[in-house]
Amino acid sequence: MRRRSTFLLTAMCFGFAFLYVPILSLIVYSFNESRLVTVWGGFSTRWYGELLRDEQVLEAALLSLQIGVVTATAAVLLGTLAGLLLARFGRFRGRLLFSGMVSAPLVMPEVITGLSLLLLFVSAEQLIGWPTGRGMDTITIAHITFCMAYVAVIVQSRLSSLDESMEEAAMDLGARPAKVFLVITLPIIAPALISGWLLAFTLSLDDLVIASFVSGPGSSTLPMVIFSKVRLGVSPDINALATIIILIVTVFVIIAGVLMSRQEKARVRDAQRALQTQD
Repeated sequence: MRRRSTFLLTAMCFGFAFLYVPILSLIVYSFNESRLVTVWGGFSTRWYGELLRDEQVLEAALLSLQIGVVTATAAVLLGTLAGLLLARFGRFRGRLLFSGMVSAPLVMPEVITGLSLLLLFVSAEQLIGWPTGRGMDTITIAHITFCMAYVAVIVQSRLSSLDESMEEAAMDLGARPAKVFLVITLPIIAPALISGWLLAFTLSLDDLVIASFVSGPGSSTLPMVIFSKVRLGVSPDINALATIIILIVTVFVIIAGVLMSRQEKARVRDAQRALQTQD
């Protein structure tokens, strides 16, 4: 048993090292004085200053953040409705087709998704004149299309495992379905909604393939700019940019974790009070 636990601990250490050592080295080399990214030339914040003076990167970062926030919010709204329909409305005509359409973006290659959306937007431009040109709007629509599928799966999974007795009790006491959803169901599935929002935001911020298909002149996202820079050779300001992104993502994850932990503790306290009241 001890030998087995040692093997598992060693495998876990190797796994974490494989994942996080490259990230840590990237953060360390973002403070490198040398222009060569693999040769340490001394501690310096020079490349953070260079990054802040790079208007192309700053504009692309702002565009990606705007698209990510809008995409995540819309994906949570639409994905929650889809997950609620699949989890609570049982069998209905067209359920299999609807479920397949919701799940299709999960298994569809991004190249196919990007190409199909490009043809859709080109046809819309020719037939109805909207949208005029490809830019932030088309990228946002494309990102919502595949991000809502992930949110729908998360919400459906949470609702399927949810005990419906509290909702049924509230309806027996005269609460309307809308009030039951807002007062009881929504707070319970809030951690799933937060997780879905963060996942959709991350997928939108990270996407390169689909955005390359549906973007137009002057609407390059941050991954597109980074990819174009890396093709010419990795420069230290890319390390600085990656470090800032890692810091932002870490802060978001910590905040989400704290909020979900507090909500879980509050739910446990409410359950304990309910049991004490019954006793």
